[in-house]
Amino acid sequence: MLHFLRGSDLNQYPYLRQTMFQDRAKQFYARLRWNVDVDHLGFEQDEYDRPDAIYIIWKNLDGSHGGSARYLPTLKETMIYGHFSHIADLSSIDRKATWECTRFCVSPKANSAIPGYLMLGGAELMRRLSLKHFIGVFDRRMIPLYRRIGSSPVVLGSKGKEKSEIFVGLWTFTEASYNQLLKKTGIGQNNIEIWSSRLLSSQYIELDCAS
Repeated sequence: MLHFLRGSDLNQYPYLRQTMFQDRAKQFYARLRWNVDVDHLGFEQDEYDRPDAIYIIWKNLDGSHGGSARYLPTLKETMIYGHFSHIADLSSIDRKATWECTRFCVSPKANSAIPGYLMLGGAELMRRLSLKHFIGVFDRRMIPLYRRIGSSPVVLGSKGKEKSEIFVGLWTFTEASYNQLLKKTGIGQNNIEIWSSRLLSSQYIELDCAS
């Protein structure tokens, strides 16, 4: 099932938290060779793993991490605006209605359906928070994956060539795309609403997401 968790709540799920940060190290450090930090516990974390971040995490039946993504409001400090704003012109982005999605990670043991579940979770977050867009940085290998899921972004800019090329992309929420993800994943809307309801309360939005 999907868990919608604030960074401040991750410690309530120690095994899920442990396996998520370890899987991030396996993906971004060991396999993709990104310039990221890995600590003595084998965790990949950065300065954006903050208490106010929202994590959408697929939890396997044994309680371990199956896949995850991290979300932050762009009115606060984010990875894209802090490190990748030179790749694309972001001046027209409505930051009040746009959140950043980073660290899209899938466990090495995950089945092929999990990326779709994570994208549906992101669409549910947009729907619940009345967001218009997500913005994210990704590499070329993700393009066919997004296409298969049926959730491809508009590319705002890129840098590099071939395997080293990275992109800044913008996803737009529409009811049609949301319904397509529901159909593609086979997850009922009632289930996704129940999974997200505890976190995405009006009180949370007012306290943590206000401009």
